[in-house]
Amino acid sequence: MIRLLGVLVPLVVLAGCGTPEFRVERSACASEWVVKIPPRLEQELYTRIETRQVPTGRTICKPVGATTVCDQIMRSESYSVPAIRTVDRNKPRRDAQISQCTRAACVKSFGNPECKA
Repeated sequence: MIRLLGVLVPLVVLAGCGTPEFRVERSACASEWVVKIPPRLEQELYTRIETRQVPTGRTICKPVGATTVCDQIMRSESYSVPAIRTVDRNKPRRDAQISQCTRAACVKSFGNPECKA
């Protein structure tokens, strides 16, 4: 049940666009297709890119009263680290079916794929 909610919550958030009627149809289709094509969660190794600030070796100095304050000039440096993420292998197939189902339901009920009255 928790896995099901983990899939439906993003679908509801993504369905924030469009008319209220469109969101209703999309929600109904999502409920149907999450059962027909359930999540297949797998962990995968990938390379995550991160950035860090490193000194350039140069400084900028400014007089402040009777003293001088110097700050190092920094630059952003990218580096990669191995990481693990969880992916739903069925998501692309399920999303395609949800979109197709939503368009068909909107055309049937409203005569257009956007559910516009």
